[in-house]
Amino acid sequence: MRKEECFYLGKIAKKFSFKGEVLIYLDTDEPELYENLESVFVEHNKHLVPFFIETSSLHKNDFLRVRFEDVNTEEEADAIVGNGIYLPLTMLPKLSGNKFYFHEVIGFEIEDKRLGVFGKITSINDSSAQPLFEVLNGEVEILVPMIDHFLVKIDRENKKVIMDLPEGLVEMYL
Repeated sequence: MRKEECFYLGKIAKKFSFKGEVLIYLDTDEPELYENLESVFVEHNKHLVPFFIETSSLHKNDFLRVRFEDVNTEEEADAIVGNGIYLPLTMLPKLSGNKFYFHEVIGFEIEDKRLGVFGKITSINDSSAQPLFEVLNGEVEILVPMIDHFLVKIDRENKKVIMDLPEGLVEMYL
């Protein structure tokens, strides 16, 4: 499985018991969706390796307590602590309306109700307090705040994100 075909679910945060159990931090708003997984992909040396789950249960809201097949000691658990956990994109629940996954809108055109189409979304910067669409207009990069109030519609059929942006926000880049 290639990383491009997967989504990041979280990471192995720490050991839980001396029998090889670990706690996985789930980077999701709905951890209960992932309580009964059969397997996950663990990133190891930049490769995704399938790990099969013997038992799992939710632990303190954001954590999944997991016992993997073939991980039976503290040492074996130590070897995977800190590694990312991935699942195939096909396992993401379908979203509708104006809810979307970040990866889903990459390559979509972005349109302002006033200005029309002003670029293509190349990536999403979520490292700041407010996530931003990174939009390319020719050679110019435009940063557009992902604020629900500005979002009019996610048009999946025509691959467009339609927004109603404050006057001057896009113009200051052009």
